[in-house]
Amino acid sequence: MFSLEGMTALVTGASGGIGSAIARSLAAQGARIALSGSNGAKLRSFREQLNDEFGARTEQDHVEITCDLSNPTQVEELIPAAIDTFGKLDILVNNAGITRDGLMMRMKDDDWQQVIDVNLTAAFRLMRAATRPMMKARFGRMISITSVVGTTGNPGQMNYAAAKAGLTGMTKSLAQELASRNITVNCVAPGFIRTAMTDTLPDAQKDELNSRIPMGRMGEGDDIGAAVAYLASKEAGYVTGQTLHVNGGMAMI
Repeated sequence: MFSLEGMTALVTGASGGIGSAIARSLAAQGARIALSGSNGAKLRSFREQLNDEFGARTEQDHVEITCDLSNPTQVEELIPAAIDTFGKLDILVNNAGITRDGLMMRMKDDDWQQVIDVNLTAAFRLMRAATRPMMKARFGRMISITSVVGTTGNPGQMNYAAAKAGLTGMTKSLAQELASRNITVNCVAPGFIRTAMTDTLPDAQKDELNSRIPMGRMGEGDDIGAAVAYLASKEAGYVTGQTLHVNGGMAMI
């Protein structure tokens, strides 16, 4: 694939199914990864796995930084912590997200606000914090993981769909602001991806989901990791303000 040797990355939600696949993909191409999430024990365990898989060259090849994205103070400290560790930040991947599903007429204000705060506002704060050091370096890659439902909508997910659609609009705006500084800002929009959570679904429900996908199957975390690795590479330097849909043809946009 594309070499990321000498580059550093921060991945939020890094211990989850898609987040860990993204981190593995970037590490496999040579990037040093700051793994962020709210569960310090899971992050430490995953960091050890990365070092075992790809062979840590130094003690600081891959590090974990615990952060609760619902806490504005911790969010504001995350980018400086990554830069303090690595000396620079080349790649920011906004992957972390939460759901609080429910039909609109029953959705509580807290269910709306929590999803917006974690999925959208935290990403805004991280992108804002990363902008100045990337501008100074005249290089950067910001990649946000959105969702097909941010384009198509989905019953019972008004808050989630709104947050993901907001990421897309925010990405397009920031891409225009930063293009002249050799900083690209893009999204990857997964469709149905096989994770530990989807593995627990009844077979009938899996079959129903797969029937909506022309390829007849859910995607894998590695499919998202590969898309992120491409957008993070120097070869993708002329791609900005875009959303790369990875959904097996479920929505051809």
